[in-house]
Amino acid sequence: MIFRYGAPSDDERAALDRIAAMRRELRHYVVQSPRRWTGLLARLTRARALQASNSIEGINVSDEDAIAVIDNAEPAEADKDTWQAVEGYRTAMDYVLQRCRNEDFWFSIDVLLAIHFMISQYDLNANPGNFRPGWVCVRNSATGEIVHEGVDRDLLEPLIGETIEFMNEKEPGSIIIKAALVHLNIAMLHPFSDGNGRAARCLQTAVLAKDGIVAPIFSSIEEYIGRNQQRYYDVLAEVGGGQWNPARNCRPWVRFCIGGHYRQAQTLLRRTREMELVYEDLRQEVARHGLPERTAIGLLEAAAGLKVRNASYRVTTDVSNNLASRDLKALVDAGLLVAEGERRGRHYVAGEAVRRIRERSRLAKGVDDPFDLAQPSLL
Repeated sequence: MIFRYGAPSDDERAALDRIAAMRRELRHYVVQSPRRWTGLLARLTRARALQASNSIEGINVSDEDAIAVIDNAEPAEADKDTWQAVEGYRTAMDYVLQRCRNEDFWFSIDVLLAIHFMISQYDLNANPGNFRPGWVCVRNSATGEIVHEGVDRDLLEPLIGETIEFMNEKEPGSIIIKAALVHLNIAMLHPFSDGNGRAARCLQTAVLAKDGIVAPIFSSIEEYIGRNQQRYYDVLAEVGGGQWNPARNCRPWVRFCIGGHYRQAQTLLRRTREMELVYEDLRQEVARHGLPERTAIGLLEAAAGLKVRNASYRVTTDVSNNLASRDLKALVDAGLLVAEGERRGRHYVAGEAVRRIRERSRLAKGVDDPFDLAQPSLL
């Protein structure tokens, strides 16, 4: 027996319908009528998800390095162990998202073990690609207190098999709830010596991607979880009760995930609309300086508050190293970018005009309750 969930309540159905409506609008932007800047939006979204999911495990990278790992570029700040960890997670996500593009793809134990290997291959103590050899627990790092025990080892494989069967079920129902339950079951079973949280979050996104929600990159709630880590831990603790017990009520977890999808969809829609406004203003600004239109795309990264490197500018604009260097110099000369650092540490930040464009394009954040049947969405 694994964690399952019955029919959603009326307010949960209403929230799921509102999420679906927002995702239809996102699909219009990023799939049906993509703009020139949607590639950058996708990279930034993936980078934030990767950064957040790893931060939950105490693996922290800068915004700049999060973009670099998505771009297969060199890190600016991260040490070797940190870089190997985030590269491994990116590889696992690339693997499963590519597999999910195949309509005939089915989840299997081999897929689960492959994901774990990619996530943890840099640390042999994690037994990468293998289930844990025995008992495992999670301790409070501050007190040493055991806060969760994985399922008994002799029950692990049968319950993993049941979870895999659940992942492959074709029954109608909410894919958001199904993905949430996959995450919950993997986290509660704790099948690995380490990397359980990352594997669970990766598989949650994979289940959503297999269903074809919007686009795989925009299906994840990892960024939301990363921004609400304590609530994430609290809900898992409330539902799990410190050990494997699928008879417990998992409603708090399901509602946490529905709320996460709702608020993440709001965030992505707001960013999409803001990026559209910023890009149009940047186009006018670079034209005023007699610069090519591609430089407006390059400036979007700086407008988002990120450090622009030659390597990231090349990915954003699809130009050569030499042309990127000339563009960046021209943007600095025009006062649209400000150069900082030297040689390998050289990067660029938004100039005053770009910062002003960004500030005047900010839209109100959604603050409504996804489970309030009477309150209309702000977005």
